[in-house]
Amino acid sequence: MFLGTNNCVWHQVSTGMFMPHAVERRKTAFSSRMLKQPSNTTYSSTCFHTSTTTLFSQPIDPKKLIITNISSSNSHEPFIKNSETKMGLLDLEKHFAFYGAYHSNPINVAIHILFVWPILFTAQIILYFTPTLLSLGFLPPVLVLNWGFFATVFYALFYMALDIKAGSFTAFLTFFCWVASSFVANTLGYSLAWKVVLAAQVFCWTGQFIGHGVFEKRAPALLDNLTQAFLMAPFFVVLEVLQSSIGYEPYPGFKTRVKTRIDSDIKQWQDKKQKKHS
Repeated sequence: MFLGTNNCVWHQVSTGMFMPHAVERRKTAFSSRMLKQPSNTTYSSTCFHTSTTTLFSQPIDPKKLIITNISSSNSHEPFIKNSETKMGLLDLEKHFAFYGAYHSNPINVAIHILFVWPILFTAQIILYFTPTLLSLGFLPPVLVLNWGFFATVFYALFYMALDIKAGSFTAFLTFFCWVASSFVANTLGYSLAWKVVLAAQVFCWTGQFIGHGVFEKRAPALLDNLTQAFLMAPFFVVLEVLQSSIGYEPYPGFKTRVKTRIDSDIKQWQDKKQKKHS
C-alpha cells in the first residue's frame, strides 16, 4: 500500500501478497483505520486503484478489487450561503434570472414597472366582491376578510420568504394595495368596478405584450411559466427598481451571478432561434 496522487490510497493486490480473509476485511474497515476515521464515515468520492509489478505475473482477480473511499481535498471549502442554496419555488437567484432573461430591454422593463402593480391592484378590486371567509369585529366594515385578503397574505408571506428585506417592503406594498383597493371597490360598487377592472386589465396586459413583441422581441414569460407571471412579477419589479436605484442585493454577488445566468439563457435562446430559422 502507498499514497498516490489526489489523496487516494493505492493497494497492490495479488494472491501472493494478501490472505483472502484480509482482503475481505479491508473492504469495509482497512482504509478507515489507516486514516483514523470511523468505519461508517461517508466520503465524497470513491477511488478505484490497483497496481501490479513485474514481481507478480498472475492476473488480478476482479473479485479482490479493493474499493477505498477518501475524503475530497475540497472538504474544507466554506459553506455556500443559505440564500444561495434555496431550491424550487424559493430559489430567488434562479427565478430572477429567468425573469431577467425575458426582460433585458430597458423599455420593456419600464413598461412592466408601470403596468405590473396596476394589474395586481385591479385584481384585488374584483376579489373584494368574493364571499367573506372570516369576521373580525375590530376591523372597519370596508375591510373584508375574503379571498382577496387571504391571497394578499399568501403573496406577502411568499415575498418575505424569498428575501426578508426586499420581501418585507414588497409585502407592505401588497397590503397597502389591498387596503386601497378595498376602499375603491366599496366606493364603485360591483356594477361599475368590474368594468373598470376589465378595462385596466386589458390595457395593462396589452402594454406588456407590446413591450415583449416590439422591444424585447421575445414572448412573455407567462407562456413558459404561469407562476412567474402571476405570482412573482410584482416582487421582481420592486427588486428591479431597488437594484437600479440604490444597488440593493439580497446577498453579495447576487447581481453578478444573476447576470451570468441571464446572459447564458439569452444565448441559448438565440442559438435555438437561429437553428430553427436555418
